[in-house]
Amino acid sequence: MSTGKETRTGEFVEKVVKVRRCATVVKGGRRFSFAGLVVVGNGRGKVGVGYAKANEVPPAVEKAIKDGMKNLVEVPIQSGTIPHRVEGVYETAKVVLLPAGPGTGIIAGAAVRAVCESAGIQDVLSKAHGSTNPVNLVKAAIEGLKQLRTREDVERLRGVSLS
Repeated sequence: MSTGKETRTGEFVEKVVKVRRCATVVKGGRRFSFAGLVVVGNGRGKVGVGYAKANEVPPAVEKAIKDGMKNLVEVPIQSGTIPHRVEGVYETAKVVLLPAGPGTGIIAGAAVRAVCESAGIQDVLSKAHGSTNPVNLVKAAIEGLKQLRTREDVERLRGVSLS
C-alpha cells in the first residue's frame, strides 16, 4: 500500500512514503493495525523521517509526522545539489548520493526522491544497493545526508584553508 500524499503545515511539507497494514488473527476475525512512513522537510535544507504505528491510518500518519519533526537533520545544499558524494547505510540498505549538474533533476526511486525533494535538493543522482525496503532506504538516505560537509565546514574543522 504505497501512497504519494503530500500535505503542508506551516513551513514544513509532509510526504507519506508508505502505509503498511498488519493483521493479527483474533477470535472474531482479523484485527488490522497500520504503520506510516513520512518524510518531513522545509525545502530549504531541513529534513526528517518519522515512522509510527496505530490502529487506523490517519493517527499513524499524524504520529509519524510528529516523529519526523523530532528528528530533523540540517542538509548543506550548494547551487541546488549536494557538495560531494556520500554513502548512507542503514541495516542492509545502502544509498549512494552523487552531486549532479543543473537541470539533471532528482534521479532516484520513490523513497529516496521523497527525502531529496523534502530537503530542497534539485539535482542529484542516486543508486540503492541491497535492501529495497522503503523504511531502510529512507533511513539510509538520511544517514548519507548527515555526512555532508561544505568546503567551509571542512576548513574550519581542520583549521586549514583548502585551495
